Amino acid sequence: MTKRLAEMVLLLGFLGIGMTLGLAFLKAPSVSINAFESPDAQRIFYWHVPAAWAAFIAFGILFLGSALWFFKRSDLGWKMHVAGAEAGLATGLMTVWSGMVWGSAEWGVPWDWTDVRLNTFGLLTFLALFLVLGRQSQPDGVETRDTFSTFGLFGFVLVPITYVATRLWQIRHPGPVIGGGESGSLNSEMALILLLGAISFTVFIIGHVLMSMRITSLEQRLESIQEAMDKV
Repeated sequence: MTKRLAEMVLLLGFLGIGMTLGLAFLKAPSVSINAFESPDAQRIFYWHVPAAWAAFIAFGILFLGSALWFFKRSDLGWKMHVAGAEAGLATGLMTVWSGMVWGSAEWGVPWDWTDVRLNTFGLLTFLALFLVLGRQSQPDGVETRDTFSTFGLFGFVLVPITYVATRLWQIRHPGPVIGGGESGSLNSEMALILLLGAISFTVFIIGHVLMSMRITSLEQRLESIQEAMDKV
């Protein structure tokens, strides 16, 4: 049972995410035509916001794992670093993709290079891509881990900047829904679907991290066996 925990949690997250998207298109109430240029496009909001929420969790795991490895030389910390980077890339791409779909319909352009939040979140996703591809292209070792952990530590500063960006420089992206004082504008049905999305993406992140950490452990065991065989 415990051996399949990661798969079960990940599957549960996928099911919840799919249900959220289905409810967003079939059940969520329409919004006022005066509130959005493209009211139907706002339905991607129920995917976009929870995906961004999950991405922040993933980058938090990345930061914690980077700190544990860099300062404590914790093998668990390195596994968390790897898992956080991979989960951050997955949810970051989901957020960017859904945001561009919404932006194309609502703003007429998929991306605004003058908007601070869009660009800082884009940099976060690019950081995750760099860490994932970099680890796969470089031999594992202390120096490699130190280098990537440093990027994980300093890159995390983009998370609070991204969160408060629309409060300080609201150019095109709307202000934060979670913790931003705008949640009261959602009726109960909209709020329930958004909550389902947030829970589902959180479960997805947990399953993704558990799976990634297990895969990293297996990779390390395989490398140890290979090194032992080479010595023989």
